[in-house]
Amino acid sequence: MTSQGQSLNSTLNDNCQVNFRETLLSINSCLGDQDVERLKFLCRDSITSKNLEKCGSALDIFEYLLAEECMTEEDPFFLAELLYTIKQKVLLRHLRYTKEQVENWLPVRRKVSLFRNLLYDLSEDISSENLKSMIFLLRESIPKVQMTSLSFLAYLEKQEKIAEDNLTLLEDLCKKVVPNLMRKIDKYKREKASQVGAPPVAKETESLHQGEKELFCRSDINQLLGALPQVSWQEEHAQSNECLRRVFQWLGFSVNIYVNVTKGRLEEVLQYFQTHPGHADGDCFVFCVLTHGKFGAVYSSDGSLIPIRQIMSHFTAQKCPALAHKPKLFFIQACQGEEIQPSVSIEADAVNPEHVPPSLQDSVPVEADFLLGLATVPGYVSFRHVEEGSWYIQSLYNHLKDLVPRQEDILSILTAVNDDVSRQADKHGTKKQMPQPAFTLRKKVVFPVPQEELLL
Repeated sequence: MTSQGQSLNSTLNDNCQVNFRETLLSINSCLGDQDVERLKFLCRDSITSKNLEKCGSALDIFEYLLAEECMTEEDPFFLAELLYTIKQKVLLRHLRYTKEQVENWLPVRRKVSLFRNLLYDLSEDISSENLKSMIFLLRESIPKVQMTSLSFLAYLEKQEKIAEDNLTLLEDLCKKVVPNLMRKIDKYKREKASQVGAPPVAKETESLHQGEKELFCRSDINQLLGALPQVSWQEEHAQSNECLRRVFQWLGFSVNIYVNVTKGRLEEVLQYFQTHPGHADGDCFVFCVLTHGKFGAVYSSDGSLIPIRQIMSHFTAQKCPALAHKPKLFFIQACQGEEIQPSVSIEADAVNPEHVPPSLQDSVPVEADFLLGLATVPGYVSFRHVEEGSWYIQSLYNHLKDLVPRQEDILSILTAVNDDVSRQADKHGTKKQMPQPAFTLRKKVVFPVPQEELLL
């Protein structure tokens, strides 16, 4: 999450919108009729068929994409994906993207479906002679009008003769006319099969404040290691997830949610945010993880143990220059061991040296401007309420809500969270929890006071 100041006035916002429309106008002037047809095909899942029929130019398509909020001046990546797909990579410069950036971010931000990409790729390799042969085989069910490979595939889809889960006719045509295209269909099947059972990445939630370019990413990982019996881990964290989303949007951040993140997927997400252009306009970055873990590490959804330090290392000044000298805050809701902290009387101040947990500082990069907040001290488990979610996240939410308007800095807020969570106990009063922050911050981090009231 990167947070930008809220000083942009309405006039500046209007000017930005005008400038973006000028950019779209410049892109439109470089696109021909075939490009427009390709864009219309790729947007079939984003713009209704009725509206697509009205589109006679790229500008018409852009207007609908803006209306549907598929792209904005702050986030034009969908258009960058479209231009990259139709091989108009030189036009990416208008959107301040490079070909390499789009390639790196597609695994994380792709909006064109696998099925739509498959059909588009097939159309590129269906020659005019191949198309004639396919139409000949289906002449009884194909209208006698001039068709391109794209309009042919679009017609089959509209007539429900092909679909993402029904490729029988398409496979039959390719086997008989262009057998080498079966490789692309087989690849599509493998990629689609790999997605079965994994919830899709949640749609990005835009900022509540126009003109801001904040980023907030959270890995809500569904790994059952150490979960309480008979209760769904997702259900227990539903309230925690909602708290995080609400409070950081309220603070002026955009929220990106990623669910069931595997080790490979996490690396893609980290690479994406490591090079995100929005960092240049922001002044803070926050990364939250909700999962299970052990000391100094967290579990991915496929059971891999990933060091927290490895996650944070993506955002050092060397690897992420755009965040140099800016605070980078990490909040981890995860167990950090298997020990349970007993409830002790306030007079018992003696400590057994054998049970002193290792230093949390080992997880924090030595560079300046990092903060790591753990739900519990290393070596111990963290707790969560079945209905209200985790003690730590609920307390973090409450104290951000209460203390940000008082202009308290983040360390003061986390100190209050420590005190609050440490006073909580399970229903038998035998289990306690003590959060712990570690940091290399050089200045106080104070969030701007939101104008509206936070409701949950």
